[in-house]
Amino acid sequence: MQHDDETALIRASQQGDTVAYGELVRRYQGGVFGACFRVLHNRQDAEDMTQETFVRAFGKLNTFDITRPFGAWVRRVAVNVCLNSRAGRQVEQVPLADEWDSSGAPTPERILMQRERADNLQRAIAALPPHYRAVIELRHLQGLSYDDIAATLDLPVNTAKSHLYRARKLLAERIQT
Repeated sequence: MQHDDETALIRASQQGDTVAYGELVRRYQGGVFGACFRVLHNRQDAEDMTQETFVRAFGKLNTFDITRPFGAWVRRVAVNVCLNSRAGRQVEQVPLADEWDSSGAPTPERILMQRERADNLQRAIAALPPHYRAVIELRHLQGLSYDDIAATLDLPVNTAKSHLYRARKLLAERIQT
């Protein structure tokens, strides 16, 4: 994806070109859905919030700073939409896919232990405050850098690092108990 091409799409979208905006949606819908799913832990809710994200982003496109990365901005919109949608609601658990060890022939005990560890971790992540859950998702599940996390959540880099540190500490405490 060329920056000039994306800039042209953004400028056209800001002028109401829905075809250009559709191309931006196509380019970023996977990442936005992933961010929504990791925050919400529910496929249907994530699909709904992905759509809501792009509707809201289109309405706010005139506030977008063309010199900044569009991907970080739209992910920040997604995280905010998801966090606002989840305020005060209990997080649903997502069943985990079967896990197999590297030998290809796991024992039932090993599979059960892996599932229990994964379930414990998933419950611990789901129990984190939403802003900590978001930084864990962005760093460890989407692989974003500290700078990208900060841009996505509209935080200073040191605050993003601090949130991540505290989130990891809470996870470690919850997993060990």
